[in-house]
Amino acid sequence: MPSLFQQRLEIIRSPRVQPSLRGIVRGIEKESLRVAASGQLAQTPHPRCMGSALTNPYITTDYSEALLEFITPPCHSIDELLHYLDNIHRSTYQCLGEEFLWTASMPCILRGDEDIPVAHYGDSNIGRMKTIYRIGLGHRYGRAMQAIAGIHYNFSLDDKFWLAYQRAQGDKAGLQQFKNINYLALIRNFRRYAWLLIYLFGASPALCKSFIGSKQHTLDDYDDSTLYSPGATSLRMGDLGYQSSAQEDLQISYNSLEGYIASIEALISRQHPAYQAIGTKDANGEWIQLSTALLQIENEFYSTVRPKQLIRSGEAPLRALGERGIEYVEVRALDVNPYTPLGIDAEQIRFLDTFLIYCLLEDSPDLEPGEYHETQRNLTTVVNHGRAEGVMLEQGGNPASMTDWANSLFDNLEPIAELLDADDSGDDFASALAAQRAKLTNTRLTPSGQIMADLDAEDLPWFHFAMDKSMAHGEYFLKRPLREQEKAFFDSAAVESLAAQHRIEQSDHLSFDEFLTHYYQQYPSPSP
Repeated sequence: MPSLFQQRLEIIRSPRVQPSLRGIVRGIEKESLRVAASGQLAQTPHPRCMGSALTNPYITTDYSEALLEFITPPCHSIDELLHYLDNIHRSTYQCLGEEFLWTASMPCILRGDEDIPVAHYGDSNIGRMKTIYRIGLGHRYGRAMQAIAGIHYNFSLDDKFWLAYQRAQGDKAGLQQFKNINYLALIRNFRRYAWLLIYLFGASPALCKSFIGSKQHTLDDYDDSTLYSPGATSLRMGDLGYQSSAQEDLQISYNSLEGYIASIEALISRQHPAYQAIGTKDANGEWIQLSTALLQIENEFYSTVRPKQLIRSGEAPLRALGERGIEYVEVRALDVNPYTPLGIDAEQIRFLDTFLIYCLLEDSPDLEPGEYHETQRNLTTVVNHGRAEGVMLEQGGNPASMTDWANSLFDNLEPIAELLDADDSGDDFASALAAQRAKLTNTRLTPSGQIMADLDAEDLPWFHFAMDKSMAHGEYFLKRPLREQEKAFFDSAAVESLAAQHRIEQSDHLSFDEFLTHYYQQYPSPSP
């Protein structure tokens, strides 16, 4: 009898469903540090010519005032998606002056937490909330962790696909319920197999010693200014990056949308002694974190993948999910690739699409506690040792060769790539798959392997390698200024965003304390 995966594969091969695969919707959120000509983190405010970080739909900031975040609109076409991202970079370079964008996930030269300015979003209540949340992150985890950059890939299928896929299965549930169930199945499988993306695309095997400072670590000295781990793929995704000792034993439910929302809400309500010791306000009555709970807000839970719904101003993401369901999936496990000016390219996107559709089609039983923590251990193994010889993972409680498991996954990915190519009458998806499969037998083809090989070949400290790539990519964008019409588009967005921020600030009628109380009332058990 065919497996559930094979049955579902036949469904999407059918003439009723296959054409709707054209309905993949993609978006990218890409972070990049602004860096001074010296290679140190920029200390300047967010450039006014980029508009308001609070309201510009294309250019904002993340943790630090210097950590830019570029946001594309949702796109059906990969070419259109990358064109948007390219134009955002080109627009940004027209505002940077002597600064440039750092083209790696691990940061440039840091001089301690005081050297990492926290992002500011103006004087409105929502703007203050965003800033105080980030101040709180600094108190909880230190600011250096928040200077790391990554790429988030947003993936969804439009309703034409979901309707055709649902009808072909004879499912009678409401459409949004069907989408919720299937997106969560995708997410559970993503967690099972995310280690493969870390191996294939991890691009942070080394870092500048200034990032570590005086903290304890287990990395090796590469040279006087560089630390590394010999088999590492993505130190960004390890215990030096977006991880937290306070969160390491947490288990979030992905078995139902109600369970997911309840498990996150519980952490927003659960008080944490170390954070209670910090308090919410300093001796002068200034806010220093939003709450003393384990999570200030849901975004503080660091995960490789998230279910998402578009939010309205002032709306809690969990409330949006609860009221309107899952609209897309946010993949958060991607390093910035220093070998490409945009940090990501079409080949990687095609592989991601193929991988995510596989995660949707493969059988996805509930993720119970034992397997949940097994997926975390597998991720940690590949983060720290993925390029080592004979890496072993855990599969259902049993040892499994990483390479053998990866090859079996690629066997299942091949027919999906063929289906996606059928829409374009080419072989781009199959070619992308083949390029990634080659990395299984040659670790030097992975970005992390390339980086270490280049450091060895050129006898370069990691900082100089990243600096050289950043300067080269900066020249690439500067030599291609926007056309007048394109420039006018981003200039107009910047001007309108400043006006929008002003309108928000003028419309506030609550004190910040009252605003925050109202915000937390969106959760069943508010924190403050």
